[in-house]
Amino acid sequence: MKKLLNSLYILDETAWLTLDGENIVCKCEDKEKFRLPFVNIGDIYCFSYLGCSPALIGKCADTGVKISFISPSGKYLASVCGKTKGNIFLRKAQFEQLAKPDILLAQNTVAAKLSNTRFLIRRSMRDNPQLDSDGELSRCIEYLESGMEHVYELNDTETIMGLEGSCAKSYFNIFDKLILHQKDDFYVTARIKRPPLDPVNAVLSFLYTIMTSWYASALESVGLDSCYGFYHALRSGRSSLACDLVEEVRCIAERLTLTLINLKKINISDFEKQESGAVYLTKEGKKKVLSAWQEKKRTSIVHPYLNEKITLGILPFVQSSLLAKYFRGEIEEYPCFIMK
Repeated sequence: MKKLLNSLYILDETAWLTLDGENIVCKCEDKEKFRLPFVNIGDIYCFSYLGCSPALIGKCADTGVKISFISPSGKYLASVCGKTKGNIFLRKAQFEQLAKPDILLAQNTVAAKLSNTRFLIRRSMRDNPQLDSDGELSRCIEYLESGMEHVYELNDTETIMGLEGSCAKSYFNIFDKLILHQKDDFYVTARIKRPPLDPVNAVLSFLYTIMTSWYASALESVGLDSCYGFYHALRSGRSSLACDLVEEVRCIAERLTLTLINLKKINISDFEKQESGAVYLTKEGKKKVLSAWQEKKRTSIVHPYLNEKITLGILPFVQSSLLAKYFRGEIEEYPCFIMK
């Protein structure tokens, strides 16, 4: 298991990070805002355009602390990390197998995603049976289950993506029913990514971005190339393999979004709408979401494959290790994460 250190999130757009001895120093408008011992930081997420000093970047690269640069609106920009851990033979095995990936990887990934989506809906129905008074949620579950079966009849990535998109549309058609409170301010009729046009999509996009960087760090930590995936198309600057693994666990971000809204931990004042119509979290809104996210990562789950209790925060590292074992030939099939 990898020991989890603290994640540092820099939300102030005027912040500049630098290094002073063994301390990370944050300055805003040439005034020191805080300093932290470097040893206490596991990774850095910088939502500031000013960025970090070369000295700090060098220190992070030498010690394996990844810095992810994200725009203030939540768009992933780039990451800086040091030398890849692990040996060249693991990456060689990854490249060879993913040059023509086994279609079962994509099939299992989509089936796991649909299963975990079904789990989220069922849990919401269990907590609030009245949500399915018209049977719409049950019909969505049936559609997802049909997709879980049908995906194994498809033999190419393009048609699998088509099936996944159809199931996702059905899911987001009923997502609005899972919002119990603040309905005048929080509603969604479809998943809208670039840019998000409503508060719900703004939170989802923000969390998906954080999760992708989270998984990219885990993949790199075990020696895999996070950019060379099997499902998402290869594209410069995209962590395609991280995007692949995030598909399994998108429901975690979706469940947290619903919890924040339904428990009124965020409200409409935590968002700002731009002239273009795009909706983004404010600085205070990001703080609330990140605080809830950090708390969520400390919750315990029983890993279905290992049958061991782990914290949610090390899930990406467990899955990355299992994927590495698959590439090495130590296990016959990569076990996707299934919520139970």
